[in-house]
Amino acid sequence: MSLLSRFKIFLWRSIYPFYWLWFNFNKIDSRSRLISSHYQGAITYDTDGLTTSNNCDFITEPRFAKAYACAASTNPWKGFTLHWRVYVVCWLANHVKGLAGDFVECGVNTGAYSRAVIDYIEFEKLGKTFYLLDTFDGFPDEQVTEAEKAAGILQYGGNHYKDVYDQVLKTFAGFSVDVIRGRVPDTLLRCKAQAVAYLSIDMNAVVPEIAAMEFFWDKLVPGAVIILDDYGFPMHINQKKAFDLFAKSRNTEILSLPTGQGIMFKS
Repeated sequence: MSLLSRFKIFLWRSIYPFYWLWFNFNKIDSRSRLISSHYQGAITYDTDGLTTSNNCDFITEPRFAKAYACAASTNPWKGFTLHWRVYVVCWLANHVKGLAGDFVECGVNTGAYSRAVIDYIEFEKLGKTFYLLDTFDGFPDEQVTEAEKAAGILQYGGNHYKDVYDQVLKTFAGFSVDVIRGRVPDTLLRCKAQAVAYLSIDMNAVVPEIAAMEFFWDKLVPGAVIILDDYGFPMHINQKKAFDLFAKSRNTEILSLPTGQGIMFKS
């Protein structure tokens, strides 16, 4: 990490308490606690809804740092700092790379996760295909339920997403990747994977996500991993409820991570 980057992080961490206080002062009452006492040392990670004093030296490990740089180079949005989530994705991809079956990602945007995975596990040496399914310009508002609207999901609309289809084609040119444009579930039959070892789902809404889960469930090989990117985030509570019901119906459970991700393995 460059000296300038370290300085920016230091400056932001110095200013943030005052920034937070300015916008949250009226929420403070006699039960509020401004400084937590549960940390066991200096803060090591403070971004993407996760603050901890626990070790995170994986960030600077050369293999991961290179893969993360590939993810960041796709420029998903300004201030992209999803190191821990990308690490989880890379670790799990590495864990299942020896299984039979292809890789599938439903909800791609610029392809940050998939580009990191390809680099981290040397995907081209595996003889697999990576299927990427997305509209590549945001998600259809008509797929959002009233409950999800009430939770604030539509704030992802507007200028949050841009058309990145051509960019994604360039990013993955030369790799064993099949880019499938359109909305899920309409495009699911265009995914030719007969067996799946890795499934990532990140479409911000219940309807397409459950449709994808149901479509791919029987194609998942024993030991395959499913990564639910939105599972633990407050705005996505309806997705969590839907996946909890799905997991229960399949006699399995979802591991909830502090990164917000939910993890399942096909038994």
